[in-house]
Amino acid sequence: MASNVKVYTLEEVAKHNNKKTCWIIVSGKVYDVTPFLEDHPGGDEVLISSTERDATDEFEFVGHSDSAKEMMKKYYIGDFDKPAVPVKQNYNPPPQQNQSPGFTIKILQFLVPLLILGLAFGLQYFGKRG
Repeated sequence: MASNVKVYTLEEVAKHNNKKTCWIIVSGKVYDVTPFLEDHPGGDEVLISSTERDATDEFEFVGHSDSAKEMMKKYYIGDFDKPAVPVKQNYNPPPQQNQSPGFTIKILQFLVPLLILGLAFGLQYFGKRG
């Protein structure tokens, strides 16, 4: 059965991006949602704006019900060719040092006077007792 499944590229799916022919990609599957445009609770623009890319994140974010997911089966037309999609490059900033020397100096400029003040009050308090 898997050999009969049509596999679509992003370029093929992207051609279907309007009210006359609307295809979306969700979870690696391609759906022709054209007949559902008028019935979609969020309106047809929500579906049309989800074309030309993988709409899985948006679909999951909305939190569609199990019945909505079940309904999608009748609009399924094939699988999405994932290897054809360019891999996202995650930006990894260069490792940073924990703290700069300037930060340490600022902390010391704040803490040293507090320690001196605390020591002075402590000596005065204990000096009066003894």
